[in-house]
Amino acid sequence: MNPSRPSLQILLSVLCTALTYFMIGLPLAVLPQWVSSDMGFSAATAGLAISVQYVATIVSRGMVGPMVDTSGPRRAILIGLLCGAASGAILLAASRFAATPSLALTILFASRIALGFGESLVGTGAIAWGIGRTGSEHTARIISWNGIATYGAIAAGAPAGVLLFHLGGMTAVGLALAATGIAGVAFVWPQPATRTIQAERMPYAAVFARVLPYGAALGLGGIGFGVIGSFISLYYSDHGWPAAWIAISSFGVAFVLARLLFVGSIARHGGLAVALAFLAVETMGLMMIWLAGIPAVAALGSAIAGFGFALIFPALGMVVVDLVPPQNRGAAIGAYSMFTDIALCITGPAAGILAGSAGFTAPFLFGGVASLLGVGIVALLIQRASPSSRSLRF
Repeated sequence: MNPSRPSLQILLSVLCTALTYFMIGLPLAVLPQWVSSDMGFSAATAGLAISVQYVATIVSRGMVGPMVDTSGPRRAILIGLLCGAASGAILLAASRFAATPSLALTILFASRIALGFGESLVGTGAIAWGIGRTGSEHTARIISWNGIATYGAIAAGAPAGVLLFHLGGMTAVGLALAATGIAGVAFVWPQPATRTIQAERMPYAAVFARVLPYGAALGLGGIGFGVIGSFISLYYSDHGWPAAWIAISSFGVAFVLARLLFVGSIARHGGLAVALAFLAVETMGLMMIWLAGIPAVAALGSAIAGFGFALIFPALGMVVVDLVPPQNRGAAIGAYSMFTDIALCITGPAAGILAGSAGFTAPFLFGGVASLLGVGIVALLIQRASPSSRSLRF
C-alpha cells in the first residue's frame, strides 16, 4: 500500500466495484425475457425477479457495515465477490431446470439474493477500503469514482449479457457471472488488507440516527433518478416523441461529466453547500421535464437533472464519514447507501400509481418535489451546523 499515490489506491478499490456491477449488469436485460417469454410467467413476476436482488441489498446493509468495521473491507469484498460467483453458479442450476419453470424460478430467486448480498458487501467495502488506503480527505473522490464505475460497469454488462444470452442462453450468462466473480477474487486476494481499528464502536442504531437526515436528503434526490430511469421512455411515448434514448443518454453523460469535473468542489466548498446547490439543480431539471412541451426541452431537463444528481451522494457522503469515529465508517457508509436503495425500490410503485391516475408527466413533478424537499433538509442541516461549517465560500 502506497498512500503517496492515492489515485492508484483509489483505482484498485474502484475496480472491485466495476467487477461487481458488471456482474449485476450481465443478467439485467435478459432476465425479464427469460422469466416471462421463455418460462411463461407474468410481467409482474419478471419484475419481482429483478427486484428481489435490491431487497436483499437493503436487508443486508445493516449487517454488512458493522462487518466491514470489525473484519476489514478487504474480507468483505472477497466474500461479496464470492457471492457473485455463487450467484452465477446458482443461475447455471436454474437454467438446467428451465423445463420445470416453478423450480427454475425458485432457484433464480436464490441467485438474485446472493447477488444482492454481494452488491452490499462490495459496495460498502470498496468505499471503506479506498478510505482506509488513502485517508478520509479523499472520500469525495473515492465515492465519485465508485459511482462512475457503478453505472459504467452496468452499461457494459447489460449488452454483454444480451450477446451471451443469444449465443448460449442463460447458461452462458451464468458462466460469465461466475467467472467474473472468481476473477475478482483473484484480483483482490494478493492485495494487502488495511488496518482494522480496535476501539469501542458505536451501536449501529446510534450510527443510523446520525446518518438519518443526510440519508433522507440523499434518498429524496435519488427519487428523481429513479423516475427518469423508469418513466422517461413512457413519457416520450405518451407524447408521441421518438428517441427517448437521447434523454437517457443526456442524463448519463451529464452525470459523468459533473463527477469528473466538479468533484473537487466538495473539498473546496464543503459537502453540505455542494449538496444544496446540486439538489437545486436536479430540482430544476425535473421540473423542466414536467413542463416540457417539446422533446429537446425534456432532454435538456434530463441532462440538468443528471448533472445535479451526480454530486449529491459524494457531497453528503463526505460529511457522513466524519460524523462517526473511524472504527464506525463501514456502518455509516452502509446505512447511508441504504437510502438510495430504498428510494429506488419505492419510486417505481409510487410513481407508477401517479402515472396511472394523473398521466406520465406526474412522476417528474413527484421527483421534483422530492428533490426540493431534499434542498430543505440540507438547508436545515447547514443552519444547524457551526458557522465555520456552513460558510459557502463560493
